[in-house]
Amino acid sequence: MEFLTDEKLLIVGAAGMIGSNMAQTAMMMKLSSNICLYDPYAPALEGVAEEMFHCAFEGVNLTFTSDIKEAFTGAKYIVSSGGAARKAGMTREDLLKGNAEIAENFGKNVRAYCPDVKFVVVIFNPADITGLITLLYSGLKPSQVATLAALDSTRLRSELAKYFHISADKVKNCRTFGGHGEQMAVFASTATVDGTPLTELIGTEKLPLEDWEALKVRVIQGGKNIIDLRGRSSFQSPAYVSIEMIAAAMGGKPFTWPAGTYVNDGQFQNIMMAMETTIDTTGIHYKEVAGTDGEKAELEKSYKHLCEMRQEVINLGIMPAVEDWKKLNPNM
Repeated sequence: MEFLTDEKLLIVGAAGMIGSNMAQTAMMMKLSSNICLYDPYAPALEGVAEEMFHCAFEGVNLTFTSDIKEAFTGAKYIVSSGGAARKAGMTREDLLKGNAEIAENFGKNVRAYCPDVKFVVVIFNPADITGLITLLYSGLKPSQVATLAALDSTRLRSELAKYFHISADKVKNCRTFGGHGEQMAVFASTATVDGTPLTELIGTEKLPLEDWEALKVRVIQGGKNIIDLRGRSSFQSPAYVSIEMIAAAMGGKPFTWPAGTYVNDGQFQNIMMAMETTIDTTGIHYKEVAGTDGEKAELEKSYKHLCEMRQEVINLGIMPAVEDWKKLNPNM
């Protein structure tokens, strides 16, 4: 059997819907022959493991444990969905305090038990903040921690394909940047629809301005729509896309969507946010986002919203003041 690696892949929160889907997807994609499932809720975790065993995947040494030290020790790649789920009526930001504390403990466990980990993907919301907290407390380099942000871009692709009644494959380079939340910046200037720049369609009879604005709202509220339709938050799409991210870090096919990464440059400082990124065996790397003046203004607005959330976590005492971060993590 051909696997990308035989190094240990740890899936945190494996008893949940996202985590269990990640486990199955990782084995279907043959990421690693060495996969460990962790969750503090032992009965459900064992149930997930039993289901995976019943799938009869070949060549995988699948283990499961509710012991933190056992789970994290020796892990080289980690994907964590180990936060509380978003429920009906909640925004991603409503999850802030509880999941921020979970992220702090997660980062500390990485530092304590697997400081040699190569790459970590954080997907529990609000992912921009939980990823930042994880990076701070883990002691890892910024290139080693990424967060799930691609769903906003895949939702833009989906909405455009539905609107124009074409295959989603004909909608290219859809991009949203900044926060993975209600304040995301939806870019039009990057995308093409069946070969035509999206900007040439907006404001015409093919895509009237009011339709475009309504479409953007559907993108921004894509997660809420899943909750309304299914009665629970998304689990299949975040599971699949996050496993694609970790696969790229393992040397698999390139990850072609934006991802959340630590940014500290002249414009955006000490923040985790969705950018144009590449993920490979050297980690995650970003480049400056290109767009119109209006899009850049929206991105700046999204960045300021993330800064406010960061300050809220600092005020809660979960993170120290920014100027003290280097004491916790010299890589930041």
